[in-house]
Amino acid sequence: MRLTALLLALPLALSACTWVHMAPGASAVKVVTGPPSGCEKRGEVEVSVKHSIAFIERNPIKVRDELETLARNEAPGLEADTIHPLADPAGGSQRFAAWRCGR
Repeated sequence: MRLTALLLALPLALSACTWVHMAPGASAVKVVTGPPSGCEKRGEVEVSVKHSIAFIERNPIKVRDELETLARNEAPGLEADTIHPLADPAGGSQRFAAWRCGR
């Protein structure tokens, strides 16, 4: 009985885990909802994470947060200080535009 309960609880516990951590410099990257005005576009990035584990969907808010963190991690490599999503997450992937606004 305990084994069954453990096996049922494991995927739920894993779905709450966050595996993506902020890289140095990424905390200064601002996230906005649309293209910022007066900024130079530096490129686009596509990031992805596991959105399901063993056919169990992860918490969509956690997935969205991890995708945003990954995009922020990529921004300094493009000399960008601002990002915005180009579309909603789909299948654990999302595209972001990266901008340098001089903040």
